Amino acid sequence: MNAEPPWIRPSQPRRPLRSGLVVAGAVALFCCVGVAGLAAWNLQAVTRAAGPVRHTADGFLRQLTTGDTDGAYDKLCADSRSRWSRIGFSSWVRTPPTVQDYEILDVAVTSRRGRPQGTVTVRLTRDSGTTEQRDLSVITEDGGWRVCGDPY
Repeated sequence: MNAEPPWIRPSQPRRPLRSGLVVAGAVALFCCVGVAGLAAWNLQAVTRAAGPVRHTADGFLRQLTTGDTDGAYDKLCADSRSRWSRIGFSSWVRTPPTVQDYEILDVAVTSRRGRPQGTVTVRLTRDSGTTEQRDLSVITEDGGWRVCGDPY
């Protein structure tokens, strides 16, 4: 009676390495899909923002060159409006040499912390005949685009 009982079967060998590789591969695939989705979302946000960024900078500069400083002031971000009063901004803009014309050279939109922001490179022509190149920072605020920083 040395026979083995029929209910005992030899156990299958464990394969912890294969299980670990399967789990690691699934996690890596999940991360790659997530990163690709996030990159596509950021790219979409940035490409959609280039037009409105250009339009905001163009409107702001048009208002400055036509003398509508109140309209231009309304296009400033809250940070810039906190540093400039409406009267102070108007007198600063009207101090010679004033800007007579402008040309938008480049619009670059990036995403920082998931929020698009733009930099518009412009060439300003002063009434003295001199030209200078400036970068306008354009950010999203209160559901719209606003010029931020010292724009002039």
